[in-house]
Amino acid sequence: MADKMRAAIFLEPGRIVLGEKPIPAVGPLDALIRITTTTICGTDIHILKGEYPVASGLTIGHEPVGVIEKLGSAVAGYQEGQRVIAGAITPSGWSNASLDGCHSQCGRDTPHGFKAIGGWRFGNTIDGAQAEYLLVPDAIANLAPIPDGLSDEQVLMCPDILSTGFGGAEAGKIRIGDTVVIFAQGPIGLCATAGARLMGAAEIIAVESVPERAAISRRMGADHVVDFTREDPVSAIMKITRGRGTDVAIEALGRQQTFEWALRSIRPGGTLSSLGVYSEDLSIPLDAFAAGLGDHRIVTTLCPGGKERMRRLMATVASGRVDTSTLVTHHFGLDDIETAYDLFGHQRDGVLKVAIRP
Repeated sequence: MADKMRAAIFLEPGRIVLGEKPIPAVGPLDALIRITTTTICGTDIHILKGEYPVASGLTIGHEPVGVIEKLGSAVAGYQEGQRVIAGAITPSGWSNASLDGCHSQCGRDTPHGFKAIGGWRFGNTIDGAQAEYLLVPDAIANLAPIPDGLSDEQVLMCPDILSTGFGGAEAGKIRIGDTVVIFAQGPIGLCATAGARLMGAAEIIAVESVPERAAISRRMGADHVVDFTREDPVSAIMKITRGRGTDVAIEALGRQQTFEWALRSIRPGGTLSSLGVYSEDLSIPLDAFAAGLGDHRIVTTLCPGGKERMRRLMATVASGRVDTSTLVTHHFGLDDIETAYDLFGHQRDGVLKVAIRP
């Protein structure tokens, strides 16, 4: 094996370039995986724009599919050559947060309190997946073998997009018979739509203006698609629900407007489940918040990670109950990563997700 690899490296806001780095050394608890497929996330675009700060020189990306190249001396239960994924969130398994059942918040205690970034390390605090090789920390807690018969593209959404979308539905505590609205049908919103259906929602409303995404939304489980460019979405939602409002609203874009629409669309006692990554302060309108007297719940979700989460997601894909391979609309080699960022960042050519193959 060579001692150098190609990687997508963040240099400064506006510049992510393909460069060369040493292949990581493997510690006792680590695993080195050879990346076979990865992708670009909306969070990577926040990094590119300078809206989310990371260190210059960091390899970006947090959605790995690959093959185990080398195992650390203390890693048991896996074999070199095995196809695996690892979640975007990589809990240690032994931290206070992990042992308390909140694996996604498995960060480190600091003098300033608990880090909000939680267990998101790939492409955030350590080198990420848009490279030929990836070092996976705490490998026993994070490597999930890919079931036989599943392709890279079928499991590519599991590390982040599917886990996050389902997480929004789960955090909203959707019950059988609920009415649910999902704001924005990008990849995460589409997975939230699929998650709402799986959790038993009786009526699902999607808010989306792009016809291609609206069509996929219906395939994922939406009963109604509201085009916010043609009508006021809150009024449309109230008409569909006969003035009752929705039991759960999932905000999957990360903007003030969609957050406010989501809050205005829920019934008294309803839940706003927020999935967006916000780059500006949010304000809560007094009337929509019922002055704090509406028994509303506002919950946030960081993509759940760890090998058991990944196993459950891949089992759901293998069962045929959800198909996320249709979300992959474009394919690039790692050599074309800068072109892929330009396409994805500007949302051209109907792009949903791109597959990057080293």
